[in-house]
Amino acid sequence: MEKKNISFIYLAITVIIMTFSMRATNNMIVTTVPLLAKIDLGFSRFLVGIISAVIYLFTFTVTFYINPRLNSRIRRHLFIGANFAILFSLIAYYFANGITIWAISALAGLAYGIMMPNLITSSTLLKDQKERERLISLYSVGLSLSLILGPTIEYYILTFVNYRDVFLFFMPVVVAGVIVSTMIKFPDTKNETHANVMKNDGLKASILTITTYNVPFAALSVFLTLYAIARFHVSGAVAYSPYIYFFSVSFLTRIALTIHPLKHIKIPLIISIIITGLSMMMFPFLTTFTSFLLVMMVLGIPHGSIFPMSTIMIARGTTIEQRSAANSYFMAYNNVLFMIIPLVFGYIVKFIGYDYSFFILIVPVIFSALYLFKRYGSNSTIFISNRKVPRVNAIPARK
Repeated sequence: MEKKNISFIYLAITVIIMTFSMRATNNMIVTTVPLLAKIDLGFSRFLVGIISAVIYLFTFTVTFYINPRLNSRIRRHLFIGANFAILFSLIAYYFANGITIWAISALAGLAYGIMMPNLITSSTLLKDQKERERLISLYSVGLSLSLILGPTIEYYILTFVNYRDVFLFFMPVVVAGVIVSTMIKFPDTKNETHANVMKNDGLKASILTITTYNVPFAALSVFLTLYAIARFHVSGAVAYSPYIYFFSVSFLTRIALTIHPLKHIKIPLIISIIITGLSMMMFPFLTTFTSFLLVMMVLGIPHGSIFPMSTIMIARGTTIEQRSAANSYFMAYNNVLFMIIPLVFGYIVKFIGYDYSFFILIVPVIFSALYLFKRYGSNSTIFISNRKVPRVNAIPARK
């Protein structure tokens, strides 16, 4: 077997295991901590919201202010330490009280702030562009797989244990991450920089691209179940089921992108954005729960495609020295969306209801898309792959 193939297989195995461990546990924590706080510790709804925001706040702090300023060697040590920190957090959550849960949540947020951007960077280190973009899509597959299997595992566990016990049952998943964390590749360069990275066209285009989807998804991730109960009067278990179909379609979309990496991403991106906009416009007109399921399945297509396309833009538009900082800023922006959008959406719902609140989310989708293609639509480095070039040069900032 050729050395190039061995390198890809090695990276693929380590990235997929690490991604599953990180994202499945992260999803479990951000969904179970509010339940622990409300049901077991007696927190008010306001405090439940605050404890959830703490995790995202500390993740944002690390991804935006700390990780971009560290060199590769230090980040590698912190990455391994972050996996141990998550393992400790699971044990600590089991014993948590109304005071310690705040410190534990802050620690978990800090750990994920180190893990998330560095894992993305690890998936972009292959020199061959086609293989690199295939690995980026495979990383996205790992994210989707964790969001399908993780909740399924938790649902099964909760049939015979309580919310505190869930944290202990996820420890084997984290142990796998601790072991694999020592094998994750980091950039082999001493000249990493965060200077002027935020002016990089590849990063700015990726932020606009992810905005076209994560604005509606940030609202859906929090309010989908509540919407289904209020609109269609189904049980909580049935109302949760659209996530299964949604993430399954997303998973299949990312599998397809892994098998057939995109060379030209403009047309697929335009199609994904159109699907998002049309699907959000359907919400006021949905009459049955089945029609809602179909819309959520369709929305799984852009969910599966837009994130990998966004990360591909960063990989194409940055040098290896810039990539860690660019991925950090990208993840920080996503954390901001998931902190702000649910708060704004929840406030708007009080006045116009769920249907039209989802409908008006097409406004930021349209504006982000229009600005993206007006500003960067002719940038061939971002939108068109040149796989004959072994290393992609940085895109100069527009003045």
